[in-house]
Amino acid sequence: MLTLNLVPCSNITLSKPKSHQYSINALHRAQNQGDFHLPRGLFNKPKSQVISNLSRIHGYPFGFCAKPSSQIHDTSAKIKSLDTTGEHPSGVGAKPRSWVAKAAEFEGESEVSKPNKTLQLGIVFGMWYFQNIVFNIYNKKVLNLFPFPWLLASFQLFVGSVWMLILWSFKLQPCPKISKPFIVALLGPALFHTIGHISACVSFSKVAVSFTHVIKSSEPVFSVIFSTILGDNTYPLRVWLSILPIVLGCSLAAVTEVSFNLQGLWGALISNVGFVLRNIYSKRSLESFKEVNGLNLYGWISIISLLYLFPVAIFVEGTQWIEGYHRAIQAVGKPTTFYIWVMLSGVFYHLYNQSSYQALDDISPLTFSVGNTMKRVVVIVATILVFRNPVKPLNALGSAIAIFGTFLYSQATSKKSPKKIEGEKSS
Repeated sequence: MLTLNLVPCSNITLSKPKSHQYSINALHRAQNQGDFHLPRGLFNKPKSQVISNLSRIHGYPFGFCAKPSSQIHDTSAKIKSLDTTGEHPSGVGAKPRSWVAKAAEFEGESEVSKPNKTLQLGIVFGMWYFQNIVFNIYNKKVLNLFPFPWLLASFQLFVGSVWMLILWSFKLQPCPKISKPFIVALLGPALFHTIGHISACVSFSKVAVSFTHVIKSSEPVFSVIFSTILGDNTYPLRVWLSILPIVLGCSLAAVTEVSFNLQGLWGALISNVGFVLRNIYSKRSLESFKEVNGLNLYGWISIISLLYLFPVAIFVEGTQWIEGYHRAIQAVGKPTTFYIWVMLSGVFYHLYNQSSYQALDDISPLTFSVGNTMKRVVVIVATILVFRNPVKPLNALGSAIAIFGTFLYSQATSKKSPKKIEGEKSS
């Protein structure tokens, strides 16, 4: 006989590991109809025994508990017939929650959880888009007054590093175990992250934000090319065809861009290369550290990137910072206004990256890729409205074609067959 001590509850649902769920009322009806047989003692225990059983509950909600597996003796063929997993002949798993299916869920809870999950995901996406817009606006405002992207990019990494140290110190985020192999594995991805970040910041300082984002939407092109060259992935023909509209759209947007600047164009293109190589080498070097979640990984990349970037920033533009600071304060009028803009650019740079990692933890890479594409559209439109950048019809058409090509790419990569293509976290 299979002997389990259960405390009854009218709202309990017993569920098999797959989709098979049996409510206690349904079991009663099946037993009465002769289709299913369970010992009557399972449902008709005296109240004193029920109270006694309550004292032995350990981690099972709503009064549900089970005896250790050593007390289970399965000799009933009818109980065996309930096994649908194929893992254990008797349908009894190695862990307590798999002996008795799942414990104690309210009826209809699964229906309620789906809308809640959708709402939570909507909030994460909304915060991701909002934080990205705020970052781009204040990042550009600061660079218009203080055109020193190397210092500003260093400060943004500094804010992110301090933010993560605070989270780890107050145990708001579990701190990963640090080892020499882990730090060594991070050196390559952090270097490419540094290149991607500073190149984008240089581009923002030279051209309109909308133009930089249009060029950065061509990142899938570099991903396909470099992944193929380095042997990281094999792409079918449909993926190669999907990048053609991206190239066409970006080219059309570039030749019609009012604020066109060669340094701005090259900055955006180099940024794409940096982030693509970061993704490729992250996959290779961090394969043995999958227990580190995305947010912790990004935190350590920010810290190492700061150590890479700041010494170079001092060498490249350090002699101009004091004079540039005085000009910026004179132009803005109030020093506090300038400080607030700088701080907002740093805080929201980290926050939007944090939100993107949280979104990627909850959704598929395809959904993330589509969401990232739509994010660029929202940012482009928002910055055009805020900074009132003139946009020619052909420029708008080229931008739309490039964004649409990025969407086609995300659809094409979702149907790949030779090798699985990972979702890319685009800055």
